[in-house]
Amino acid sequence: MSDDGAPGRDETAQERADRLWTDMLQEVRVCQTGAQILFGFLIGVAFTPRFAALPDFDKNLYTATVILGAVATGALVAPVAFHRLLAGRGMKPELVHVAGHLIAAGLVTLALTIAAALLLLLRTATGSPTAAWIISSVVLLWFTTTWLVLPHVVLRRAAARRSATDDDGRQR
Repeated sequence: MSDDGAPGRDETAQERADRLWTDMLQEVRVCQTGAQILFGFLIGVAFTPRFAALPDFDKNLYTATVILGAVATGALVAPVAFHRLLAGRGMKPELVHVAGHLIAAGLVTLALTIAAALLLLLRTATGSPTAAWIISSVVLLWFTTTWLVLPHVVLRRAAARRSATDDDGRQR
């Protein structure tokens, strides 16, 4: 066990922070790119000829979706700016902590952006507000299940397995 209590690794707190930071960068690259592309497409919608004909609800939904997309993009890019300001100051553990919260906020707002964009698209494409709400809600529930609930279930099961075995790997 390391100095900071991380099981299964022999690393200092600084080495752990370096490893976690590298992992976080790899993770955020995936969702950051998707958020930026989605945001870019959303910006262009207001400049299409059909936009002016949308009902007020859809225009307001679009506005909320663009704002969510901007917040998601900002939260997912923020760890990079944060790193630039703190680089070389020996604050990597603090950076990892704050970046984790920024990435979590970015993922939540990205899920909301996708669900809102899907709602807007389906309201327009299908002409059925009810179907659009149901499908968008199911997609948001899917994100919640796979992004939040499932990892917590896996974490709890792993903790239960660890508590059922002692330090030598024997059942208690």
